[in-house]
Amino acid sequence: MAEGSVQVTHTGTSRWRRRTAVYGTVTEALAAAADGDILVLGPGTYRENLVIEQSVTVRGPEEKDGSARIAPAEGVPLTVRGSAIVQRLRIEGQDIAAPAVLIENSTPELSELLIRTSSASGIEVRGGARPTVRRCQVSNATGVGIGVGDGAGGLFEECEIAESGQAGVSVRGPAHLRLERCRVRRGQGSGLSVVGGDSAVDAVDCDIHDIKGAGIRLADRATAHLTDCRISATTGDGVTMESDAVLTLTDSEIHDIPENALDLRSRSVLTLVRSTVRRFGRNGVSVWDPGTHVDAHHTRIHESTGDYPAVWVSDGATTVLETCTVDHVPDALFVLDSGSRADVVDSEIEHVRGSAISVSDGATARVEATRMHRVGTGAWFRDQGSGGTVTGCTIDQATTGVIISKDADPAVEDCVITAPAEAGFYVSARGRGTFTRCRVTGSRGYGFHIIDGCRSELIRCRTERCSRGGYVFSENGPVLTDCHSDEAIAPGDSTAAEPAAPAVPARATATVTAQAQQPAAPETAAGADAAPVAESRPSDEVLAELESLVGLDSVKLEVKALIDMIEVGRRRQAAGLKAASVRRHLVFTGAPGTGKTTVARLYGEILHSLGVLERGHLVEVSRVDLVGEHIGSTAIRTQEAFDRARGGVLFIDEAYALSPEDAGRDFGREAIDTLVKLMEDHRDAVVVIVAGYTAEMERFLAVNPGVASRFSRTITFGDYNAEELLSIVSRQAGEQEYELGEGTREALLKHFTDLPKGPTFGNGRTARQTFEAMVERHAGRVAQLPDPSTEELTLLYPEDLPPA
Repeated sequence: MAEGSVQVTHTGTSRWRRRTAVYGTVTEALAAAADGDILVLGPGTYRENLVIEQSVTVRGPEEKDGSARIAPAEGVPLTVRGSAIVQRLRIEGQDIAAPAVLIENSTPELSELLIRTSSASGIEVRGGARPTVRRCQVSNATGVGIGVGDGAGGLFEECEIAESGQAGVSVRGPAHLRLERCRVRRGQGSGLSVVGGDSAVDAVDCDIHDIKGAGIRLADRATAHLTDCRISATTGDGVTMESDAVLTLTDSEIHDIPENALDLRSRSVLTLVRSTVRRFGRNGVSVWDPGTHVDAHHTRIHESTGDYPAVWVSDGATTVLETCTVDHVPDALFVLDSGSRADVVDSEIEHVRGSAISVSDGATARVEATRMHRVGTGAWFRDQGSGGTVTGCTIDQATTGVIISKDADPAVEDCVITAPAEAGFYVSARGRGTFTRCRVTGSRGYGFHIIDGCRSELIRCRTERCSRGGYVFSENGPVLTDCHSDEAIAPGDSTAAEPAAPAVPARATATVTAQAQQPAAPETAAGADAAPVAESRPSDEVLAELESLVGLDSVKLEVKALIDMIEVGRRRQAAGLKAASVRRHLVFTGAPGTGKTTVARLYGEILHSLGVLERGHLVEVSRVDLVGEHIGSTAIRTQEAFDRARGGVLFIDEAYALSPEDAGRDFGREAIDTLVKLMEDHRDAVVVIVAGYTAEMERFLAVNPGVASRFSRTITFGDYNAEELLSIVSRQAGEQEYELGEGTREALLKHFTDLPKGPTFGNGRTARQTFEAMVERHAGRVAQLPDPSTEELTLLYPEDLPPA
């Protein structure tokens, strides 16, 4: 085919009418073409402004034959207004007032276009167009890479914006764009800009990198959903949102950002799910203004490179961190200003030089079931109006566990502070606070250090092994109710002590035992401060989840038989009949990794749904949580664990460790005796499940004659067989979007069959570890491929199995 010519295959309704013609220009060929015709451009340069309005196919030459360049002196090089297919063209535009490719009022398919231009935009989609664009590359040193607006949309797959003088991708409402496996780099202003009402972007597996400005900008009620995306190496913020913008980031990563990784203002809403934020110069997440909100779940924020808090919430904004991790940062979370609020639930905060949580200027924080490790201060409520709750948290190896100052007044309940350097709790400058069932253990300074004039209230608190004193305050200090310490100071005795107060100078105070202070107030009922009752799932839904577990057939039958007995008994009582007494306490025996904890959790949920238990939650403990190091401390710890489980299930793993064969003066027997009495006195309040290896649990039940009689039945969890372990791996692979390639199932079956099933065999844990090892070996193999396909990225083969 001649260079610079266009071959057209004219098609008709009948085979005999088909013919082939050759034209000198693309414009002539298009004028002669009808719907269904195929135009093949020879290699060469076409100085034409192409306008495609028919449903034709326009195709450039094969790569080996050269390229077809569409390069007019001015105007739009390529305009598509029909449902055409356009392939393998090189587009070169020179008009800074016009796009290089314009798509209007049509649904064409464009693929393998190479756009090198200095235009207003590389590809402009408008007028309600909905193109499908695949494997195209845009370099536009002057304007926007891809622009979408005026009610348009479309799908862009495996496209690359290699350079843009303005935003890499710009969506202006109303418009809706979907990006899949696209890459945006070397943009100016922002990598992705979404602005205006009814503008939306869905992006999957996309990279935004090396941007002079923000990685993503959303404004004016724009929305975006990003899944498995990566944003990095910007000069500005990673993501900036304002004016009612809404963004969801799932399984995504933002890293190497010199400013804020995520910055939200003016009523914007961000949801983070299973995402990572790391190596940021200012805040990891910065949230400002009333109505602005962040919801983060299973997200990690870490490795700050600056001196700012990882999460900053101010000016009336709100934030929720649930099951998140914040680590290796100067400060973890700062909440400032009246109306600002942060909820931190079931999260990990560790390796923080300053404060894990700081609340000031009238802000509020709710911190629940969160673990803080190696932090400067666990929680600091700084001034008047600043408050909230800290419930069920552990703070380990902090300088000071909790600080309350300047009229702040939070409530702290069921918290444990271990090994603080200066104090477990420090209250100064008219700070108040209510502390209920809190414990300080192993402080190198004080347990509770409360300065003159601070009227805190302590209820059923305890200190152990505090080097400088368990409770330190003046006579006109806090009000104590039923508090304890292992100090041997007689009531009324005192010794001068110079406090090592963090951040605030303090005068000398007196060290006295808790019993020597204010008269005790009436004791509250145990468990009265428990968390609100959660709405239960229907019992059939929970039973369905139980049934979906791999294997465990005999276990499922045992549990369902017990549930049937309880349900029928409940119905007989409702009918005015006698109901057989059913003991609900259970013994679980078997090796590790056989699903004992999971079944215990579901058992509690089912009992809650049947109205047998008030809450149905699971509290898991072991010997270290129940057995103290001093006489009397074991009974207190066991009582506290039992109280936490009120209305639910107390699950004691490796319960046989409470009665070692060579017990001697071991305090484990005290825990068993205390537990037996509590089970009798509060038989309807808590279900107790003890678990461990079969032989060891038989010995445990024989230690105390009252123990065996408290449990209704023993349920044995057998080891998983090879087929069941294979099923676990298959299920986990599906959840993580992997597939087992040819021969992999057979190899896994042999692998699990050959594994020794000794006492250390991990069952389900072994299956999960095997899958994780396969994923790691697969990554090492596929990383060597220059351009792996989707199949290569997902298939696991026998060679990915770890060595036996």
